[in-house]
Amino acid sequence: METHFNQPQRQSAIGVLVIFLEMVFVLLKNIWPIVVITLLKAEGKSVWVGLLIALGIFVYFGVYSFLKYRNFTFYIDDNTDEFVINDGIINKTKTTIQLHKIQQVNIKQNFIQRLIGVYAMDVDTAGSDQKEGNIKAVSHALALALKSKLMENEGKAVIQESETEVAQAVETTIPFLKINLVSLLKIGFTSNYVKSIGLILTFFFTIYENLHQAGAEDLVDTDRIKVLVDDYSLLYTLMIFVLTMFTIIFVINVVRTLIKFFDYTVTKQKGSLMLTYGLISTQSTILKPEKVQIVKVSENYFQRKLNVLEVKIRQAISGEKKDSKSLIEIPGCNRSEGDEILKLLFHELPQKGVMLLPNFRRLIFSIFLIIILPLTAYFTFGKWIEPLAFHYANLALIYVLLMLTLLLFGFRNYRLFVSENHIIKQSGAWDVDQEILQIDKIQAITTSQLFWHKSLNIGSLTMHTAGGNITFHLGQFDKINDYVNLWLYEIETSNSNWM
Repeated sequence: METHFNQPQRQSAIGVLVIFLEMVFVLLKNIWPIVVITLLKAEGKSVWVGLLIALGIFVYFGVYSFLKYRNFTFYIDDNTDEFVINDGIINKTKTTIQLHKIQQVNIKQNFIQRLIGVYAMDVDTAGSDQKEGNIKAVSHALALALKSKLMENEGKAVIQESETEVAQAVETTIPFLKINLVSLLKIGFTSNYVKSIGLILTFFFTIYENLHQAGAEDLVDTDRIKVLVDDYSLLYTLMIFVLTMFTIIFVINVVRTLIKFFDYTVTKQKGSLMLTYGLISTQSTILKPEKVQIVKVSENYFQRKLNVLEVKIRQAISGEKKDSKSLIEIPGCNRSEGDEILKLLFHELPQKGVMLLPNFRRLIFSIFLIIILPLTAYFTFGKWIEPLAFHYANLALIYVLLMLTLLLFGFRNYRLFVSENHIIKQSGAWDVDQEILQIDKIQAITTSQLFWHKSLNIGSLTMHTAGGNITFHLGQFDKINDYVNLWLYEIETSNSNWM
């Protein structure tokens, strides 16, 4: 049965419960330490007062959720080819999205929506750094039908097809890539170390701050921790800390990768790629190759040995703000599968072409900024403020050796490759990234040169796209200018219309 969207319609009635539970979850996520400490310390009367406050909050959330559901409608205006969303309780808003500007439609299902049996939809264009359209609760069949309708915006030629042909095209998908559990485990063990450390530190600092604000310092026996550290040498304590940290990082990486990318499947659908993945929160995204701006292929030493890599795809975004959540990630594919993905996105396998090298002064400046300046500050602090700082000179030596190694490998990997149709920037010390840009996707080019670099014939290049910028520092400036003139000519004479 065909679904028509030319008349305003509401979400599923169960959407009231979805809105209500999401509000409760956000509230508990922000105040749960205070709630726990209050329950542990509260007396009988305080408990009843707290329950009455909670009841009042739940009643407010219930009324708000119902009004939010009643006032939310969506439809497709066939006369103007626009997707229209009406929302708001007191302040009413009407959002109109031109169908030909829609670049991505995501079908999602978080834990709450999975329990209830509904799906959410996000509609994204290149005109904003936010999701312009968000529908929280629709059935799976309705979500698929609406997504198919919204993505059929390649011109009126589609309308000339029969309804049977369109239905068959929508239903026909060609299996292309499926990331298995072993590949996800490999990615989990070999990536995102820095991100995991940040998450661990953020978690512990958040817990500590919440306990401190709730007056629960007495629950943590700091004296016992201090005695435990004093009983062992500093080096032994540091080794235990490092081993514990790495163990936690490995566990977090593996669990997060499995939960986020479980059952990752890539299929071809009407000239686009449909990506489906997720264990607790599932997501289905249609990726249109013509909307792709920059593709980043990343791998490190262990991933090369295990034959896995990560592909990150960036589409058009608004302004200079880079929203990491807008990245489309394909983790755990092998090299041959990665090449096939690149062929689908660029209609050919990008080649590296001519190589541009950075000047050695880039390495010298990095050493000065990252090694010499911190060491100068360290020795100044130790000599004039606190001589005990020199007791940790071994740590300073380890820092110098580690940073120097990373800078040397980073300089060795820093390259710009130019071919007939593509530009590839290679960078990174441990994780080596290759950012691939199609020349006709460039929107603007900036070259810069400091006055003391003119006699050395070195300068920098920045390529601006709708998906972000790619910058190459301290290359041979006359050769950079030759390529810039060529690229500008190709852009001006190109018939490409990716928007």
